[in-house]
Amino acid sequence: MAKREEYESRTEKLLLPIVGQHQFELVDVEYVKEGSNWYLRAYIDKPGGITVDDCETVSRALSDLLDQEDFIKDAYILEVSSPGLGRPLKKEKDFERSIGEDIEIRLYHALNGQKEYEGILKAFDKATITISTGKEEIAIDRTNIALVRLALDF
Repeated sequence: MAKREEYESRTEKLLLPIVGQHQFELVDVEYVKEGSNWYLRAYIDKPGGITVDDCETVSRALSDLLDQEDFIKDAYILEVSSPGLGRPLKKEKDFERSIGEDIEIRLYHALNGQKEYEGILKAFDKATITISTGKEEIAIDRTNIALVRLALDF
């Protein structure tokens, strides 16, 4: 297991009891380098949306546990936030919750001359994601998908 994956996994295990205690959902954990800084990010959600106070509560509790466990050797910045409106769909529960919703898909390699699709999420499995564009249903191989997220309507 790579360092990044280990840090994300261990952080997720620390976070699950914290978010459960507050009836929040842990959406994702990521450990990424941007410029010269490392970031440990936790994305949380709840029905009706997450507040700044919710993020602060989780951040303080997580920070204390991270200080106790001390398994991340690099200096990093801890961020706890909402996944935002255009949240990426990563886990099976994200896809289950989004059946019937409008989603955007970006591909690594063009399919039928396109690298971006938008449509209603109809179905998914381990191999494919199926959307309806209104004109047709398209099954897209998950290995070709760079990003899936809820579409933003303005």
